[in-house]
Amino acid sequence: MAMTKEDKARIVLEYGAGEKNTGATEVQIALITERIKYLTEHFKANKKDTNSRRGLLQLVGQRRRLLKYLQAENLQSYRSLIEKLGIRK
Repeated sequence: MAMTKEDKARIVLEYGAGEKNTGATEVQIALITERIKYLTEHFKANKKDTNSRRGLLQLVGQRRRLLKYLQAENLQSYRSLIEKLGIRK
């Protein structure tokens, strides 16, 4: 099941400065990460869904670009975000 409004609101509150701050880079990365996690679970049951796999690859690329931007702009925020989300190893 896709992300609900409550899930999105929780993520925005957790990673943004306020409930209306949906455009913050940290919030965008967190929302994309949740969608990637959902699609990863989806592919465990639906291995031949190639159209959604293309969407997943686009999301991964978009998240990578946003992380690269955040790293260049605010290194401390980048490090805390990847630790919170558990993205990098």
